[in-house]
Amino acid sequence: MLSSTNYWMGLAGLVYLFAGVFVLRKDISAARGWDKLITLGCVFIAVSLAIFAPEHFHGGPTYIQDMAPSWMPARWFWPYFVGCALLAAATSLTARKFVRVSSTLLALMFSLFVCMIYLPSVFAHPGNRFVWIFALRDLSFAGGAGALAGLHSRDSSPQQSKWMILFGRIAIGIAAIFFAVQHFLHPKFAPGVPLEKMMPSWVPFPSVWGYLAGAILLAGGFGLVLNKQSRMAAASIGALVTVLTLFPYLLILILAHGGSVPQINEELNYVADTLLYAGAALALASALPRDPDRVETT
Repeated sequence: MLSSTNYWMGLAGLVYLFAGVFVLRKDISAARGWDKLITLGCVFIAVSLAIFAPEHFHGGPTYIQDMAPSWMPARWFWPYFVGCALLAAATSLTARKFVRVSSTLLALMFSLFVCMIYLPSVFAHPGNRFVWIFALRDLSFAGGAGALAGLHSRDSSPQQSKWMILFGRIAIGIAAIFFAVQHFLHPKFAPGVPLEKMMPSWVPFPSVWGYLAGAILLAGGFGLVLNKQSRMAAASIGALVTVLTLFPYLLILILAHGGSVPQINEELNYVADTLLYAGAALALASALPRDPDRVETT
């Protein structure tokens, strides 16, 4: 059972996926090994943003505006503004036009989400692991977009580029370490971004998935924070989360086709969230040097 919101979310994701792969088809064909997946980082980000956008226009503005701080004026306006911003960024990344500007603004937007929405919750409920996860998740999104902006500003602003990529490396690295610890402490929760969803009962050995994801995230997170084989570390995180997007999250969405509208909406959000985290890590990998030992440690 699909609502109009569910329909447009799914359709937008598919359109931007096919368009993004088509635009990058030559780059994907020419890439070798890890680089084929790394090339798709910006596509994954664009697809996720496109999935989120319709939710801000159809049926979502009421609960989305409730997330905005109470002191913000014209709270009815912001869901529509953010929806337009998400769609504009997705279009820019897909068409490969104005990528530096769109990714910089995208990093700024996610950073504002962290500061204005999630950090107050962290300060109010420091013992709640989920508020930390939400904050670090959006910080990772900001880090991936910042790294992409740094990649596209190397020639014009090399020093700014260096700092933006550093921000992405540290943000995604710290989040990966925190997420890894959560996987070890709560292995039966669905892996990737460890939110409230439990692994379905039909998944064999659910704890094994949690421990395996935790081990890869931990190794990748330390690699990023310590700047050791950082490109491989980011690519490993991106590859892991890409696999997790397909299984279990996409399969859970497919199996929910006969469920309620809120259930399908939730599963769409989990797919987009996980894919965006994968895209952020892969975008960071695309911005990192192939031989980190030759780069001055910052």
